[in-house]
Amino acid sequence: MKILHVETGRHLYGGPQQVLYLCHGLAGRGVDNLLVCPPGSALDEAARASGIAVITLACAGDLDLRFAWRLRQLLVEQKPDIVHCHSRRGGDFLGGQAAAMAAIPAVLSRRVDNTEAGFISSLRYRPFRKVVAISEAIAEVLDDAGLARDRMVVIRSSVDVDHFAAEPDQEAFRRLFRIDPEHFVIASAGQFIARKGHGYLLRAIADLSQRYPRLKLVLLGQGPLENELRALSAELGLTKVVQFAGFRHDLDDYLGCFDILAHPALREGLGVIALKAAAAAVPVVGFRAGGLGEIVIHRKTGLLVPVGDVQQLADALGSLIADSDLRREYGRMARQHMRDNFSRTRMVEQHITMYESILDA
Repeated sequence: MKILHVETGRHLYGGPQQVLYLCHGLAGRGVDNLLVCPPGSALDEAARASGIAVITLACAGDLDLRFAWRLRQLLVEQKPDIVHCHSRRGGDFLGGQAAAMAAIPAVLSRRVDNTEAGFISSLRYRPFRKVVAISEAIAEVLDDAGLARDRMVVIRSSVDVDHFAAEPDQEAFRRLFRIDPEHFVIASAGQFIARKGHGYLLRAIADLSQRYPRLKLVLLGQGPLENELRALSAELGLTKVVQFAGFRHDLDDYLGCFDILAHPALREGLGVIALKAAAAAVPVVGFRAGGLGEIVIHRKTGLLVPVGDVQQLADALGSLIADSDLRREYGRMARQHMRDNFSRTRMVEQHITMYESILDA
Protein backbone atom coordinates (compact mmCIF):
# COMPACT_ATOMS: atom_id res chain seq x y z
CA MET A 1 0.00 0.00 0.00
CA LYS A 2 1.26 3.47 -0.89
CA ILE A 3 -0.16 6.60 0.72
CA LEU A 4 0.62 10.11 -0.46
CA HIS A 5 0.10 12.65 2.33
CA VAL A 6 -0.61 16.34 1.65
CA GLU A 7 0.06 18.88 4.42
CA THR A 8 0.30 22.56 3.42
CA GLY A 9 0.99 24.03 6.88
CA ARG A 10 4.40 25.65 7.25
CA HIS A 11 4.85 25.36 11.02
CA LEU A 12 5.30 22.25 13.13
CA TYR A 13 2.12 22.74 15.15
CA GLY A 14 -0.09 19.92 16.42
CA GLY A 15 -1.56 18.87 13.05
CA PRO A 16 1.73 18.48 11.17
CA GLN A 17 3.20 16.62 14.16
CA GLN A 18 0.35 14.13 13.88
CA VAL A 19 1.21 13.65 10.20
CA LEU A 20 4.75 12.70 11.21
CA TYR A 21 3.44 10.27 13.82
CA LEU A 22 1.17 8.67 11.24
CA CYS A 23 3.87 8.35 8.58
CA HIS A 24 6.27 6.69 11.01
CA GLY A 25 3.60 4.36 12.33
CA LEU A 26 2.49 3.35 8.85
CA ALA A 27 6.08 2.75 7.78
CA GLY A 28 6.47 0.42 10.75
CA ARG A 29 3.55 -1.58 9.36
CA GLY A 30 5.12 -1.83 5.90
CA VAL A 31 3.13 0.99 4.28
CA ASP A 32 4.95 3.15 1.73
CA ASN A 33 4.56 6.89 2.49
CA LEU A 34 5.30 10.04 0.51
CA LEU A 35 4.76 13.47 2.08
CA VAL A 36 3.96 16.58 0.03
CA CYS A 37 4.54 19.82 1.96
CA PRO A 38 5.76 23.41 1.37
CA PRO A 39 9.45 23.94 0.60
CA GLY A 40 11.48 25.29 3.50
CA SER A 41 8.73 24.55 6.01
CA ALA A 42 9.40 23.21 9.50
CA LEU A 43 7.55 20.04 8.52
CA ASP A 44 9.80 19.59 5.46
CA GLU A 45 12.88 19.80 7.66
CA ALA A 46 11.55 17.53 10.40
CA ALA A 47 10.27 14.90 7.96
CA ARG A 48 13.54 14.65 6.06
CA ALA A 49 15.52 14.47 9.30
CA SER A 50 13.40 11.52 10.44
CA GLY A 51 13.69 9.60 7.18
CA ILE A 52 10.30 10.32 5.60
CA ALA A 53 10.28 10.70 1.80
CA VAL A 54 9.32 14.29 0.91
CA ILE A 55 8.40 16.19 -2.24
CA THR A 56 7.89 19.93 -1.83
CA LEU A 57 5.17 21.95 -3.55
CA ALA A 58 4.38 25.57 -2.72
CA CYS A 59 0.72 26.34 -2.01
CA ALA A 60 -0.66 29.87 -1.71
CA GLY A 61 -4.12 28.87 -0.51
CA ASP A 62 -7.52 27.71 -1.75
CA LEU A 63 -7.25 29.65 -5.04
CA ASP A 64 -3.79 28.39 -6.02
CA LEU A 65 -4.83 26.44 -9.11
CA ARG A 66 -1.17 26.01 -10.07
CA PHE A 67 -0.68 23.96 -6.91
CA ALA A 68 -3.65 21.76 -7.80
CA TRP A 69 -2.33 21.14 -11.31
CA ARG A 70 1.20 20.35 -10.11
CA LEU A 71 -0.17 18.02 -7.45
CA ARG A 72 -2.29 16.27 -10.04
CA GLN A 73 0.80 15.72 -12.20
CA LEU A 74 2.68 14.38 -9.19
CA LEU A 75 -0.12 11.93 -8.41
CA VAL A 76 -0.07 10.62 -11.97
CA GLU A 77 3.69 10.10 -11.70
CA GLN A 78 3.74 8.54 -8.22
CA LYS A 79 0.57 6.42 -8.53
CA PRO A 80 -0.32 6.18 -4.82
CA ASP A 81 -3.17 3.94 -3.78
CA ILE A 82 -4.72 6.71 -1.66
CA VAL A 83 -4.20 10.45 -1.24
CA HIS A 84 -4.53 11.60 2.36
CA CYS A 85 -5.04 15.37 2.75
CA HIS A 86 -4.29 16.65 6.24
CA SER A 87 -4.80 20.38 6.21
CA ARG A 88 -6.81 23.33 5.07
CA ARG A 89 -5.36 26.34 3.20
CA GLY A 90 -5.54 24.58 -0.14
CA GLY A 91 -4.63 21.18 1.21
CA ASP A 92 -8.23 20.06 1.47
CA PHE A 93 -10.23 21.57 -1.40
CA LEU A 94 -7.42 21.67 -3.98
CA GLY A 95 -5.95 18.38 -2.76
CA GLY A 96 -9.30 16.70 -3.27
CA GLN A 97 -9.67 18.22 -6.74
CA ALA A 98 -6.20 17.04 -7.76
CA ALA A 99 -6.94 13.51 -6.54
CA ALA A 100 -10.24 13.48 -8.45
CA MET A 101 -8.51 14.64 -11.67
CA ALA A 102 -5.95 11.84 -11.22
CA ALA A 103 -8.72 9.31 -10.47
CA ILE A 104 -7.15 8.30 -7.13
CA PRO A 105 -9.31 7.79 -4.01
CA ALA A 106 -8.75 10.45 -1.35
CA VAL A 107 -9.43 10.97 2.35
CA LEU A 108 -9.26 14.13 4.44
CA SER A 109 -8.43 14.71 8.10
CA ARG A 110 -10.53 17.47 9.66
CA ARG A 111 -8.81 19.03 12.71
CA VAL A 112 -10.77 22.23 13.38
CA ASP A 113 -14.23 22.61 14.86
CA ASN A 114 -15.39 25.84 13.21
CA THR A 115 -18.77 25.67 11.51
CA GLU A 116 -19.33 26.18 7.79
CA ALA A 117 -22.31 26.50 5.47
CA GLY A 118 -23.76 23.35 3.94
CA PHE A 119 -22.97 24.32 0.35
CA ILE A 120 -19.32 25.02 1.26
CA SER A 121 -19.15 21.68 3.04
CA SER A 122 -20.60 19.95 -0.01
CA LEU A 123 -17.94 21.43 -2.29
CA ARG A 124 -15.06 20.84 0.10
CA TYR A 125 -15.80 17.21 0.94
CA ARG A 126 -17.26 15.94 -2.33
CA PRO A 127 -13.99 14.40 -3.66
CA PHE A 128 -13.22 12.44 -0.48
CA ARG A 129 -14.23 8.84 0.18
CA LYS A 130 -13.85 9.38 3.94
CA VAL A 131 -13.44 12.40 6.20
CA VAL A 132 -11.49 11.72 9.39
CA ALA A 133 -12.75 13.70 12.39
CA ILE A 134 -10.11 13.87 15.14
CA SER A 135 -12.81 14.14 17.80
CA GLU A 136 -16.49 13.47 18.33
CA ALA A 137 -16.95 17.24 18.58
CA ILE A 138 -15.69 17.68 15.02
CA ALA A 139 -17.88 14.80 13.84
CA GLU A 140 -20.87 16.72 15.21
CA VAL A 141 -19.79 19.84 13.28
CA LEU A 142 -19.53 17.77 10.09
CA ASP A 143 -22.92 16.23 10.77
CA ASP A 144 -24.44 19.68 11.22
CA ALA A 145 -22.89 20.74 7.89
CA GLY A 146 -24.70 17.88 6.15
CA LEU A 147 -21.91 15.32 5.69
CA ALA A 148 -23.34 11.81 5.75
CA ARG A 149 -22.28 9.79 8.79
CA ASP A 150 -21.18 6.84 6.64
CA ARG A 151 -18.54 9.09 5.07
CA MET A 152 -17.06 10.01 8.46
CA VAL A 153 -14.73 8.13 10.74
CA VAL A 154 -13.54 9.35 14.13
CA ILE A 155 -9.82 8.75 14.65
CA ARG A 156 -8.47 10.78 17.53
CA SER A 157 -5.02 12.32 17.48
CA SER A 158 -2.38 10.39 19.38
CA VAL A 159 0.49 10.93 21.79
CA ASP A 160 3.68 9.00 22.56
CA VAL A 161 3.00 8.28 26.23
CA ASP A 162 6.32 6.47 26.78
CA HIS A 163 8.27 9.53 25.64
CA PHE A 164 6.49 11.78 28.13
CA ALA A 165 6.76 9.23 30.91
CA ALA A 166 10.53 9.74 31.04
CA GLU A 167 11.71 11.88 33.95
CA PRO A 168 12.37 15.44 32.70
CA ASP A 169 15.51 17.42 33.57
CA GLN A 170 14.24 19.80 36.23
CA GLU A 171 17.53 21.68 36.60
CA ALA A 172 17.79 22.35 32.87
CA PHE A 173 14.15 23.45 32.91
CA ARG A 174 14.76 25.98 35.67
CA ARG A 175 17.79 27.40 33.90
CA LEU A 176 16.04 27.61 30.55
CA PHE A 177 12.89 29.30 31.83
CA ARG A 178 14.51 31.20 34.73
CA ILE A 179 12.40 29.40 37.32
CA ASP A 180 13.24 29.16 41.03
CA PRO A 181 12.50 25.90 42.90
CA GLU A 182 9.83 27.58 45.04
CA HIS A 183 7.86 28.88 42.05
CA PHE A 184 4.53 27.34 41.06
CA VAL A 185 4.55 27.26 37.27
CA ILE A 186 1.55 27.17 34.95
CA ALA A 187 2.15 26.67 31.22
CA SER A 188 -0.06 27.57 28.30
CA ALA A 189 0.95 26.72 24.74
CA GLY A 190 -0.72 27.74 21.50
CA GLN A 191 -0.76 30.28 18.70
CA PHE A 192 -1.43 33.85 19.79
CA ILE A 193 -4.76 34.11 18.00
CA ALA A 194 -8.18 35.06 19.32
CA ARG A 195 -9.70 31.57 19.55
CA LYS A 196 -6.91 30.36 21.88
CA GLY A 197 -8.29 32.61 24.65
CA HIS A 198 -5.03 33.89 26.16
CA GLY A 199 -6.67 37.12 27.30
CA TYR A 200 -9.05 35.20 29.57
CA LEU A 201 -6.14 33.33 31.10
CA LEU A 202 -4.18 36.52 31.78
CA ARG A 203 -7.17 37.98 33.65
CA ALA A 204 -7.50 34.79 35.70
CA ILE A 205 -3.79 34.90 36.54
CA ALA A 206 -4.13 38.54 37.62
CA ASP A 207 -6.67 37.38 40.20
CA LEU A 208 -4.56 34.43 41.35
CA SER A 209 -1.28 36.32 41.59
CA GLN A 210 -2.67 38.34 44.49
CA ARG A 211 -3.18 35.13 46.49
CA TYR A 212 -0.13 33.20 45.29
CA PRO A 213 2.92 35.49 45.10
CA ARG A 214 5.21 32.67 43.85
CA LEU A 215 2.98 32.00 40.83
CA LYS A 216 4.50 32.05 37.34
CA LEU A 217 2.79 31.72 33.94
CA VAL A 218 4.86 30.68 30.92
CA LEU A 219 3.18 31.43 27.59
CA LEU A 220 4.62 29.33 24.78
CA GLY A 221 3.82 30.26 21.22
CA GLN A 222 3.82 32.98 18.63
CA GLY A 223 1.24 34.79 16.54
CA PRO A 224 -0.36 38.07 15.49
CA LEU A 225 -1.76 38.92 18.94
CA GLU A 226 1.56 38.76 20.80
CA ASN A 227 2.00 42.52 21.17
CA GLU A 228 -1.60 42.90 22.29
CA LEU A 229 -1.16 40.17 24.91
CA ARG A 230 2.09 41.70 26.14
CA ALA A 231 0.30 45.03 26.55
CA LEU A 232 -2.56 43.36 28.46
CA SER A 233 -0.07 41.57 30.71
CA ALA A 234 1.58 44.89 31.57
CA GLU A 235 -1.79 46.57 32.09
CA LEU A 236 -2.78 43.83 34.57
CA GLY A 237 0.49 44.24 36.47
CA LEU A 238 1.81 40.82 35.45
CA THR A 239 5.21 41.82 34.05
CA LYS A 240 7.04 39.82 36.73
CA VAL A 241 4.53 36.95 36.67
CA VAL A 242 4.14 36.17 32.95
CA GLN A 243 6.96 35.00 30.72
CA PHE A 244 6.56 35.02 26.93
CA ALA A 245 8.80 32.11 25.97
CA GLY A 246 8.15 31.94 22.21
CA PHE A 247 7.64 28.81 20.13
CA ARG A 248 9.98 26.05 21.32
CA HIS A 249 10.73 22.90 19.36
CA ASP A 250 12.04 21.29 22.56
CA LEU A 251 8.90 21.90 24.63
CA ASP A 252 8.14 18.17 24.79
CA ASP A 253 11.37 17.66 26.78
CA TYR A 254 10.22 20.01 29.56
CA LEU A 255 6.44 19.72 29.58
CA GLY A 256 6.49 17.40 32.58
CA CYS A 257 8.24 20.07 34.65
CA PHE A 258 5.21 22.35 34.75
CA ASP A 259 2.66 22.08 37.56
CA ILE A 260 -0.47 22.73 35.46
CA LEU A 261 -1.29 23.23 31.80
CA ALA A 262 -3.89 25.95 31.26
CA HIS A 263 -5.76 25.61 27.98
CA PRO A 264 -8.29 28.46 27.65
CA ALA A 265 -9.21 27.87 24.00
CA LEU A 266 -12.65 29.14 23.01
CA ARG A 267 -12.82 26.59 20.17
CA GLU A 268 -10.72 23.46 19.88
CA GLY A 269 -10.82 20.49 17.54
CA LEU A 270 -9.08 18.31 20.12
CA GLY A 271 -5.94 19.95 21.54
CA VAL A 272 -2.60 18.20 20.94
CA ILE A 273 -0.82 20.17 23.67
CA ALA A 274 -3.43 18.90 26.15
CA LEU A 275 -2.72 15.33 25.01
CA LYS A 276 0.98 15.86 25.63
CA ALA A 277 0.46 17.42 29.04
CA ALA A 278 -1.79 14.54 30.10
CA ALA A 279 0.82 12.03 28.89
CA ALA A 280 3.39 13.91 30.99
CA ALA A 281 1.07 13.55 34.03
CA VAL A 282 0.38 17.29 34.12
CA PRO A 283 -3.27 18.10 34.91
CA VAL A 284 -5.08 20.29 32.40
CA VAL A 285 -7.43 23.14 33.27
CA GLY A 286 -9.39 24.76 30.46
CA PHE A 287 -12.67 25.80 28.95
CA ARG A 288 -15.21 23.12 28.03
CA ALA A 289 -14.74 23.71 24.29
CA GLY A 290 -14.80 21.39 21.28
CA GLY A 291 -12.97 18.13 21.74
CA LEU A 292 -11.11 19.11 24.92
CA GLY A 293 -13.72 17.23 26.95
CA GLU A 294 -12.55 14.02 25.26
CA ILE A 295 -9.05 14.60 26.65
CA VAL A 296 -9.91 16.04 30.06
CA ILE A 297 -12.28 14.01 32.21
CA HIS A 298 -13.67 16.64 34.56
CA ARG A 299 -12.67 16.08 38.19
CA LYS A 300 -10.79 12.93 37.28
CA THR A 301 -7.87 13.98 35.04
CA GLY A 302 -8.30 17.77 35.16
CA LEU A 303 -10.88 20.54 35.35
CA LEU A 304 -13.16 22.15 32.75
CA VAL A 305 -15.18 25.34 33.17
CA PRO A 306 -17.69 27.19 30.99
CA VAL A 307 -16.18 28.96 27.98
CA GLY A 308 -15.21 32.56 28.72
CA ASP A 309 -15.80 32.43 32.50
CA VAL A 310 -12.67 34.06 33.93
CA GLN A 311 -13.70 33.67 37.57
CA GLN A 312 -14.39 29.94 37.27
CA LEU A 313 -11.11 29.51 35.37
CA ALA A 314 -9.26 31.27 38.20
CA ASP A 315 -11.08 29.19 40.83
CA ALA A 316 -10.27 25.92 39.04
CA LEU A 317 -6.59 26.82 38.74
CA GLY A 318 -6.54 27.95 42.36
CA SER A 319 -8.04 24.69 43.59
CA LEU A 320 -5.15 22.75 42.04
CA ILE A 321 -2.51 25.22 43.15
CA ALA A 322 -3.68 24.65 46.72
CA ASP A 323 -3.87 20.83 46.56
CA SER A 324 -0.71 18.99 45.52
CA ASP A 325 -2.22 15.56 46.23
CA LEU A 326 -5.11 16.27 43.88
CA ARG A 327 -2.71 17.46 41.17
CA ARG A 328 -0.73 14.24 41.42
CA GLU A 329 -3.88 12.10 41.30
CA TYR A 330 -5.24 13.96 38.28
CA GLY A 331 -1.86 13.63 36.56
CA ARG A 332 -1.69 9.89 37.21
CA MET A 333 -5.20 9.33 35.87
CA ALA A 334 -4.54 11.59 32.88
CA ARG A 335 -1.53 9.54 31.81
CA GLN A 336 -3.53 6.31 32.07
CA HIS A 337 -6.33 7.88 30.01
CA MET A 338 -3.78 8.63 27.28
CA ARG A 339 -2.46 5.06 27.33
CA ASP A 340 -5.94 3.62 27.07
CA ASN A 341 -7.44 5.91 24.44
CA PHE A 342 -4.85 8.01 22.60
CA SER A 343 -1.91 5.73 21.80
CA ARG A 344 -0.03 6.07 18.51
CA THR A 345 -0.52 2.35 17.85
CA ARG A 346 -4.29 2.71 18.12
CA MET A 347 -4.29 5.74 15.80
CA VAL A 348 -2.20 4.00 13.14
CA GLU A 349 -4.28 0.81 13.23
CA GLN A 350 -7.48 2.80 12.77
CA HIS A 351 -6.02 4.55 9.72
CA ILE A 352 -4.91 1.26 8.19
CA THR A 353 -8.41 -0.18 8.70
CA MET A 354 -9.89 2.85 6.96
CA TYR A 355 -7.45 2.69 4.03
CA GLU A 356 -8.09 -1.03 3.55
CA SER A 357 -11.85 -0.54 3.60
CA ILE A 358 -11.53 2.03 0.79
CA LEU A 359 -9.28 -0.19 -1.34
CA ASP A 360 -11.45 -3.23 -0.74
CA ALA A 361 -14.49 -1.26 -1.86
